[in-house]
Amino acid sequence: MTSVVVRDLHKSFGDHRVLAGVELDVADGSLTAVLGPSGSGKTTLLRVLAGFERADRGCVEIGGQIVEDGRVHVPPEARRIGYVPQEGALFPHLDAAGNVGFGLPRRERKGKRVEDLLELVGLEGEGRRYPHQLSGGQQQRVALARALATRPSLVLLDEPFSSLDAALRAEMRGDIARVLAEARTTAVLVTHDQDEALSLADRVAVLREGRVAQSAGPEELYSRPVDPAVATFVGDANIFEATVRSGQAQTPLGPLDLGRESSLFGEGDPVLVLVRPEQVVLANANGSQAPYLRGRVSNCQFFGHDMLVTVLVDKGASRVQARLTGGAPWRVGHLVSIKVAGPVRAWPTREGPSSDWAGTFQGPRRAGSGKPSSENPFSRNKQESQVPHGRPSGPGS
Repeated sequence: MTSVVVRDLHKSFGDHRVLAGVELDVADGSLTAVLGPSGSGKTTLLRVLAGFERADRGCVEIGGQIVEDGRVHVPPEARRIGYVPQEGALFPHLDAAGNVGFGLPRRERKGKRVEDLLELVGLEGEGRRYPHQLSGGQQQRVALARALATRPSLVLLDEPFSSLDAALRAEMRGDIARVLAEARTTAVLVTHDQDEALSLADRVAVLREGRVAQSAGPEELYSRPVDPAVATFVGDANIFEATVRSGQAQTPLGPLDLGRESSLFGEGDPVLVLVRPEQVVLANANGSQAPYLRGRVSNCQFFGHDMLVTVLVDKGASRVQARLTGGAPWRVGHLVSIKVAGPVRAWPTREGPSSDWAGTFQGPRRAGSGKPSSENPFSRNKQESQVPHGRPSGPGS
């Protein structure tokens, strides 16, 4: 197995800076996802790791060997790397077995190694079929088997599911995770799909403007994002301006528990608070008592597996989104009570107008048709992506 260490990596194309000091650690035998919007430098980083591009500055170490540092440049063929491109890039004149065995010595191309790999990726007995006779998912399985054929120390996957439909993408994620685990291979996956990164990877590195904004396990990344930009990129979010009072955040939804973060702030500190939609509990407004607030449903978006409900709070001064599973009984116009379950994430207010980040945000997968969005959430116009926000409630508000 092989670890990967990237330090202060820079890469520009002419005057356009793509990578601006990337720092990344990939543990032995792990699958790390590099997540970012289009244009964030994901594929360029992968190509530098593979040796297809030379870095302007910085160091890349694979398996304890420096392969790039400005003076040393180990060519791609000497790095023992398997590469799975976006479209599979199979040779149309070769059958599945021929594609898998292409990188092997001639004497091994028709041997047990190819048969074993086809079986590993679920294509046992399909070796004589040509790419045009295979489905999109089968073609990607062949591409993965080909990448593993030479027993690489590292496998790089460049958005391998982007051309597949939603159901097939979900199936392929599980298959690839299983295959890489069974092969005990270290892997780096680049993607713009949050669901893909969070469900598949052991660790997720969010790339922003050529730098890693945060690298963490999927659960930590989602529940403890480093800043509001990362929070809104990895999922739907309610963000409120608040003031810390007696260890709680005073928000338009009332006082919210800061959990272990309460010790990080002083009395009266201004903060921004993250409330994930699944933390918002809605109930029938009739008979509800404190600590519930009341609001009126203004919008319902049904996604099949869940529903995103927008509620106007305090006569429309602020809004909150709630994610509900199953057949939710709420409809536009219903009066509901609102409560937040569990502790919330908070950040100190930076210099400048904190209201730029106050509001409800839908992650890229929720925008429009529900498909992944190519919009860069780190540089978008906040006035177009937010809804009216409220001021903190509680003492002095």
